[in-house]
Amino acid sequence: MNYVSVVVSGILISGCWCSVSNEVKFPTWFKFGAATSAYQIEGGWNASDKGVSIWDTNVHIRPDTMVNAATGDVACDSYHLWRRDIEMAEELGLDVYRFSISWTRLLPNGFANYISEDGKRYYNNLIDGLLEKGIEPVVTLYHADLPQILQDLGGWANPLIADWFSDYARIAFTLFGDRVKTWLTLNEAFIICDCGYEKCQTPLINDTLVGKRLCNKNTLIAHAKAWRMYDEEFKPKYNGKVSITSLFLWFEPATPEDKEVTDLLIDYWESRYTYPIYSKEGGWPPVLEKFLADKGKHDDSASILPFTAEEIQFIRGTYDFYALNHYTTRMIRKAQPGEKIGPWPLYGSELLGVQFLSDPTWEHAGADWFAIYPEGLRKQLHWLNQTYGVNEIMITENGYLDLDKHLDDWARLKYLKDHMEQVQLAISDGLNVTGYISWALMDNLEWFGGYSASFGLYSVDFSDPNRTRTPRQSARYYSRVTRTRSLHHTLDGLNYLK
Repeated sequence: MNYVSVVVSGILISGCWCSVSNEVKFPTWFKFGAATSAYQIEGGWNASDKGVSIWDTNVHIRPDTMVNAATGDVACDSYHLWRRDIEMAEELGLDVYRFSISWTRLLPNGFANYISEDGKRYYNNLIDGLLEKGIEPVVTLYHADLPQILQDLGGWANPLIADWFSDYARIAFTLFGDRVKTWLTLNEAFIICDCGYEKCQTPLINDTLVGKRLCNKNTLIAHAKAWRMYDEEFKPKYNGKVSITSLFLWFEPATPEDKEVTDLLIDYWESRYTYPIYSKEGGWPPVLEKFLADKGKHDDSASILPFTAEEIQFIRGTYDFYALNHYTTRMIRKAQPGEKIGPWPLYGSELLGVQFLSDPTWEHAGADWFAIYPEGLRKQLHWLNQTYGVNEIMITENGYLDLDKHLDDWARLKYLKDHMEQVQLAISDGLNVTGYISWALMDNLEWFGGYSASFGLYSVDFSDPNRTRTPRQSARYYSRVTRTRSLHHTLDGLNYLK
């Protein structure tokens, strides 16, 4: 065993006893990355002619919804510090950097009739700067920050949003498509709709009867419009790929008797937003559709809006790969008669009559809901392959929630290592998993949690006007992985990896 201490691009990689013969190697074609989103890092909320988003509105009008009344007005100040962001991506040895475009920075009034020159310049600088360093941009069109003017017109509950989004996508594809080859239309439609219309995410609307169901359908149609437009008009020129990200916690039945209801919950979380796209049949997942129809006879809020035959065909097949956001696994069991549902009364637990549990042997990250079960990721990848037969899966988010914010973040380091190991095992199983993108490049505004929680490979000093970024041990480790394409599986003698 040899003690290894390596300096790479200014980052000291140290503290590993590595047995080369036991290294876990990734294929040369596999892509490592890190991710952020516009509202969470950019700041510059009213710089130049930028428009107002629903998050700008929320933090200014309802500061009580934010931990410590936090705002994204400055956040990581990436609007001004984008060069440092690129430098960090280079230090980490990233193959790809996933970021999102702020709809209101590029189109200040939400519509395609006016494009901001400053917004266009900002994203051109970021894209060109990444490519100069050999880092591929992976661009998300929508990551939670809808223009407020469109929300005032009904937002994702207005069927016209599919056309508004398609117009926005066309502008982005036209401006940046010659250099951006991987696009993600919407990030986590489940959160957009099921949280946005159950008062646990902006726009904080309580409308499960109409709004959530309209949103569910409209996000799928909006995605399909953007995908088909790219496929017909831009793919012949640029040969890029387009997908939609799915937030999909993995669910395990607590007992064999709980498998049926667990499968139904998977349908509710995952298949409601992906079965119409990825399945051979299209439309809603049939078991869930029947369950909700039966439930809807007694509870209007349980039913689901039907697709027309034309809509089913329009949405079906609108993908080039499967984009997966994975964080944790939950155990599921049926609720007992009269039992209080909790602590997740939303997210389908009450509707389906289930309890979300955690195996007592699992460790947890910085929140009770965040159980750590790396094997769940591999099981999830197999489920996706068996269910949809997709020819490519990219993990577009995976990260560790920490409340302590220490630079010596050994728990995050171990979380990343263990989950990447499961990815490598899935590849060895024969699955075509082509990339792993860590959430997040740096600490940022974690939505309603403000700056109280940390997912970053880099720490950000939010009390410093310069928003100084400092690499954590997880960043040091990850930069080694990206360059050696190896997890260095045997790390003997290190307490932090036990």
